[in-house]
Amino acid sequence: MPIIAVINQKGGAGKSTVAVHLARWLQKQRKAVLAIDADAQCSSSKWLARLENKIPYQIIQVPDALLDELPKLANSYDWVIADGPAALSETTRALILTADLVIVPCQPTGVDLESASDTVRLIQQAQRIRRGEPKAVMFVNRAVKGTKLKDEAIEVLKLMPNVAVLEDVLHQRQVIADCYGQNATVFDLSGSTAGIARREIEQLFKKALEVLNA
Repeated sequence: MPIIAVINQKGGAGKSTVAVHLARWLQKQRKAVLAIDADAQCSSSKWLARLENKIPYQIIQVPDALLDELPKLANSYDWVIADGPAALSETTRALILTADLVIVPCQPTGVDLESASDTVRLIQQAQRIRRGEPKAVMFVNRAVKGTKLKDEAIEVLKLMPNVAVLEDVLHQRQVIADCYGQNATVFDLSGSTAGIARREIEQLFKKALEVLNA
């Protein structure tokens, strides 16, 4: 079944937050989900270990192990969600070479946008090797409401070939930032602010998976 890799060479892009929330969202749909932590910081596996609703996970950070094991593991689960390292390493390359869909969250800053172009280059190399695979989607993460910066960032991302860019964004929200410390995701929290974040994240995930199925 599908393997989704969440990657970006720049730290702080929100990879672990996206990976953990995506895994939890799919689990809530009664899907069998396995999370893979390929990041040396192990943020996602630490987070997953503390969730009340347990999601199976494995820590696999060696490139050859990812290339060998991910396709086998995918046969046992509906979805495999991999959280990549904050670097364009051989580990990142291994994830791209095995994933069906690559998701690239990108903050709307000049440094992050420049970094995204390097990530896209690696994706394009894999697409040439794999004759079009993996499919890839980018979106603006941690956008600030009421600014033009997010719209400008979307336009810059759209210049990058062979990658779908979502009009949907995830805004900077304290309730999302607090999830790690609360051992939860927004899908587990009550209250109006969590509800707003939940709807925004769910809409973005739906659009991302449309790219996979297109």
